[in-house]
Amino acid sequence: MSIILILIAALVVTAACAYFRSRLWLWTLLTAVAILAAGYGLHAARAGWIVLAVFIVLFALPLNLVPLRRALLSQPLLKVFRRVLPKLSETEQVALDAGTVGFEGELFAGKPDWSKLLSQPKPQLSAEEQAFLDGPCEQLCRMVDDWQITHELADLPPEVWEFVKREKFFGMIIPKRYGGLEFSALAHSSVLQKLSSISTTLASTVSVPNSLGPAELLLRYGSEEQKDFYLPRLADGREIPCFALTGPYAGSDATSIPDFGVVCRQQVDGVETTGLRLTFDKRYITLAPIATIIGLAFRLYDPEHLLGNKEDLGITLALIPRDTAGLQIGRRHLPLNIPFQNGPLSGKDVFVPMDTLIGGPHMAGHGWRMLVECLSVGRGISLPSNATGFVRMAVAATGAYARIRKQFGLAIARFEGVEEALARIGGHAYAITALSRSSAAAVDRGEKPAVPSAIAKYHATELGRDVVKDAMDVHGGKAVQLGPSNYMGRNWEGAPITITVEGANIMTRSLMIFGQGAIRCHPWVLKEMEAARNPDGALGLREFDAALFSHLGFGISNATRSFVLGLAFGKLGSVPGDAYTRRYYRKLDRYAAALALVSDIAMGVLGGRLKFKEKLSARLGDVLSHLYIASAMLKRYEDEGRPEVERPLLAWAFHQSIWNIQMAIDGVIRNFPVRPVAWLLRLLVFPFGRREVPPSDRLGRRVAALITAPSAARDALLRGI
Repeated sequence: MSIILILIAALVVTAACAYFRSRLWLWTLLTAVAILAAGYGLHAARAGWIVLAVFIVLFALPLNLVPLRRALLSQPLLKVFRRVLPKLSETEQVALDAGTVGFEGELFAGKPDWSKLLSQPKPQLSAEEQAFLDGPCEQLCRMVDDWQITHELADLPPEVWEFVKREKFFGMIIPKRYGGLEFSALAHSSVLQKLSSISTTLASTVSVPNSLGPAELLLRYGSEEQKDFYLPRLADGREIPCFALTGPYAGSDATSIPDFGVVCRQQVDGVETTGLRLTFDKRYITLAPIATIIGLAFRLYDPEHLLGNKEDLGITLALIPRDTAGLQIGRRHLPLNIPFQNGPLSGKDVFVPMDTLIGGPHMAGHGWRMLVECLSVGRGISLPSNATGFVRMAVAATGAYARIRKQFGLAIARFEGVEEALARIGGHAYAITALSRSSAAAVDRGEKPAVPSAIAKYHATELGRDVVKDAMDVHGGKAVQLGPSNYMGRNWEGAPITITVEGANIMTRSLMIFGQGAIRCHPWVLKEMEAARNPDGALGLREFDAALFSHLGFGISNATRSFVLGLAFGKLGSVPGDAYTRRYYRKLDRYAAALALVSDIAMGVLGGRLKFKEKLSARLGDVLSHLYIASAMLKRYEDEGRPEVERPLLAWAFHQSIWNIQMAIDGVIRNFPVRPVAWLLRLLVFPFGRREVPPSDRLGRRVAALITAPSAARDALLRGI
């Protein structure tokens, strides 16, 4: 009996050390002290010394004596790890290497350091940027008649095209030394939000040159000659750009594009010129029908070794003038009656000189890395901003309409069915606004937010589609009948477009968010993989040993924290915030630990098979996403000075995110293929079962009231549209 009580004392100390993530030597020391103290306290000193001896032999010495640990444990485990480690393709490796890790890494680590989030500077526009929004941007919105654009012209009017070029809307990301506006990502986002609140066609037209325009590619990778020539012309609209990636046989799987180029020599005006012979077929390319300069992605081959010893150089990017012989612009597409310029282009054996390669010949074969790094920024700004703009417009219009439209002698906002839809509109709008702002702020801090960009793209556009659906339902026939006064119908038609472009949403959720996040954001997995692939055996073993035992301690800590915080219903821990939001931070602490635990178990048990368990991966991505969205909402609340009037919006959106987190984790556990492991996970994550609930009807009523009547909260949601 004494030995059992001594072991319980040791386990209690171990759990405490795991919860607080104590160092290995400190755990060893405290456990030894606890064993002896329990032995003497129970008047069973002999039993205490026996347990201590066993502890030293089985745990203390093997774990703390590093040479012994490496020989007994790390070396055999490294051999096993190398055998089961899934092979990464070159494209997967490039995707993992691209981008940086921000606060999402804290969430994935299971114990967020909230000071890192709250110490980030509040996103703010400069005086020049605000003047542009209040001046040219406001003037442009007043020039726009969306019915004329979508129904009569199927294009922007000539005077709008001229204004957009003259006022440098296409040059927002281009530095001033090249004639651009050199706006921050926040200003870029704010302009797109304002434009998309008045016309999806206009916002789409402006967003492309400021994303993969290819101005961003030129800024990052272009030669000085290319920058000096193209960037001033892109900034003032003399050149209209497009970027051609998608084709009939390759969309999301961009690395499998069949389009190719061959390095060759050809007579040009009597001079033998080294260049490329290109064959390509692209479609769904925004601005292609009017583009004067085409960015093109293709696979480059060098059979004559004119550039080096390698024949298959890989994905490569080039800039091709529209008047290049053999380049054909096909019949224009019409994307769901949202008539932004979009169409196919093709060419067969099109010869272009070597200086058309973005960055020059030395960048041949680096196109995939260039695309991944630029997409991670553009995906986090353009589409989330466009979605945020039309969502906020839906708040403005639907809240007002529900207040003035009457049925049975009552404003329809008074009916609970409508009230339920209004609550979703207001709550989702609050979440999307915070998420879009967080993504722009990350870019302005110099980050390359690969995982947050995927989160922002997917959830802003998905929630945006939900908001527009509810707005259509509330408006009824007014939104269904297209005409000059219909301000909702085109947003309903355009919502699937944002779902589709720059990474289809199904792929983004199923493969990208958790697929990248699990390795990029995990504090130890990438280090273990790099150590296992290290050709220096001795160095690889040292690195693997350090990462492996840090990982084991990390896993034990997350299991303990998940269980303890589950027992306490997420009400433990020192967190920031005010009396209203401290409980929110504690809930996020709990579910961050749960995500870290479930992810570790899934990767450890399923290994490389997890890559093909897309439903599990998607649910784990949902957990990470909603942790990130909830964090963004709390940061917004703090940045705005903790406005009491916005608390119902924050509360509704936060509880919805927590409900989504709980249900996603439950979905992983219910469908985990190894059932005994699933039972253990359920015990550790939900010791008392699922206890979270979605936002209450009472809370929804408060949100609906906020967006259907003049209020500071409504004004804050609508500011800038």
